[in-house]
Amino acid sequence: MALTPKVKAILSQYESDNPGSKTNLARLLNTGKLAGTGKLVILPVDQGFEHGPARSFAANPAAYDPHYHFELAIEAGLNGFAAPLGMLECGAATYAGEIPLILKCNSSNSLSTIKDQAVTGTVADALRLGCVGIGFTIYPGSEYCFEQMEELRELAAEAKAAGLAVIVWSYPRGPLLDKKAETAADVCAYAAHMAALCGAHIIKVKPPTDVVALDACKPVYEKNNVDVSTLAAGIRHVVQSSFAGRRIVIFSGGEHTGSDSLLKTIQGIQDGGGFGSIIGRNVFQRPKAEALALLDQITTIFKG
Repeated sequence: MALTPKVKAILSQYESDNPGSKTNLARLLNTGKLAGTGKLVILPVDQGFEHGPARSFAANPAAYDPHYHFELAIEAGLNGFAAPLGMLECGAATYAGEIPLILKCNSSNSLSTIKDQAVTGTVADALRLGCVGIGFTIYPGSEYCFEQMEELRELAAEAKAAGLAVIVWSYPRGPLLDKKAETAADVCAYAAHMAALCGAHIIKVKPPTDVVALDACKPVYEKNNVDVSTLAAGIRHVVQSSFAGRRIVIFSGGEHTGSDSLLKTIQGIQDGGGFGSIIGRNVFQRPKAEALALLDQITTIFKG
């Protein structure tokens, strides 16, 4: 498929990258129902690590099978599928070439009390499985955030040298941030900016609320009339904070919620100029027919 002007414009923003990384970004942007639009909808299934199998899959037992997620992403016409090593290994051969894969290279678990993640995948694993890129989570604000950034630096350099794309989940957490602050507009924008500074090709953050949480930021936002009063305005600010939109920013779907609420969030992401969504539990915890119908509505919104 030839590259559209929109995709060419996005790729031109990655000025230091080799043809391999740009080709893999193009594969993501040129796959599925949103191919050529500059928008992305990716299915992430790392929740088994994060929350455990029953909390993740008992609502839809078919989802215990890794092949279910490959098929869901393919049938829904999504841009890609992201998962940890073991899940991708279960289906990489069966579905080779049918959907761009992203290897999630670090993970946490809810049995731990520390805000950190273990490195569970390598660039060699990603290449062996035919992935277009690697995914990595950092927790800005955590006591371990500096170690995570150093781990990211090493993996990202290796991935880029091998021609892979780098996707960074940037989730603020730590002793100075309560639950409300973790999704505050100023904190989300800060987290996205840090991911961009760490060299991410694609940045994943949570949709921001209309809160400004940091005392140091409140007068700045007021003095400079930084609008975060609506979801669309908050999305626009987060994208602006990612090098004025020179980096792809996609937003998580969050915890399982009603369809109307989710679609309202998706519309806010679209209206604010977000590049798309990476959405897991809100689709794979539903029966497949319902998930496919919902994903069709989501891709239709992002088509504009």
